[in-house]
Amino acid sequence: MTSTEQTPCVTRPGDILALATSTDPWSPAVIAGVAIASRWGSNLTGCYIDPALRKLIGTEAGDEPTVLGLLLEPQSGFADNHAAFESLARQSGVRNADWIVARTGIAHSLRWLGARHDLAVIERDMVQASGLFDILGEAILSCRLPCLILPPRWNREIRFERIVIGCNGSLEAIRAIHSALPFLKVAQQVTLVDGDVRDGDEQRPRFDPFVYLLRHGITARPSYIRSSSAMAGEILLKEVESIDANLLVMGAYGRSRMRERVFGGATRHVLEEATVPVLMQH
Repeated sequence: MTSTEQTPCVTRPGDILALATSTDPWSPAVIAGVAIASRWGSNLTGCYIDPALRKLIGTEAGDEPTVLGLLLEPQSGFADNHAAFESLARQSGVRNADWIVARTGIAHSLRWLGARHDLAVIERDMVQASGLFDILGEAILSCRLPCLILPPRWNREIRFERIVIGCNGSLEAIRAIHSALPFLKVAQQVTLVDGDVRDGDEQRPRFDPFVYLLRHGITARPSYIRSSSAMAGEILLKEVESIDANLLVMGAYGRSRMRERVFGGATRHVLEEATVPVLMQH
């Protein structure tokens, strides 16, 4: 790049949402959310969801506050938690922080809060393993918000030095890459696993992730694959392991009546097996 060329500007993640599971100590999503908000000068919202509300599935979360949510006694330490959260954020350099307590399930809360946030930070083990897809998976698919999913028992610093991208040319994958641009721009190494299969669809505009990233000043190492949906997740996680990546970026896919596209089955495998944070978007 010559001195006269300029790297395209990327909008920062202006509003970060962290779904909290504990306040003493602060849960991993809060710690990661504070770190991201501090680094990018973002606003931060901490949202505590009671364990009972984390069990709600689908319509049980409703469009109105649940009976269970209304019956739950407000936390006696709500005001103290709010003050402590603001203090934690302020000490870390986050100027604007807010603390709320959810009265509905994960999917419903995330859908509404997602309308005014740019990124959600979520602990994968905020639900039991049996509810991983019916509860947490549904929340990710329905909110359309980029979600940074932390692996179970996450206790490490959130880093963006080495990133792997999984792309199949779908809208979901493109959204995920676009949302990840602020993180990709600070990475020292980006690996692009491109599994785009057009399936005879020549009408949709061609998306070249390598060129797209290059136009944003990001030079990725490309790897082109043709793999079954069942193998795609395994391939991505092997790539993550091979470069000791800090982050995996991919679209989040749900099953449809039509045959799943390549990488469609990767969502389940990655959610179950990933040991690094995963940025997913539907």
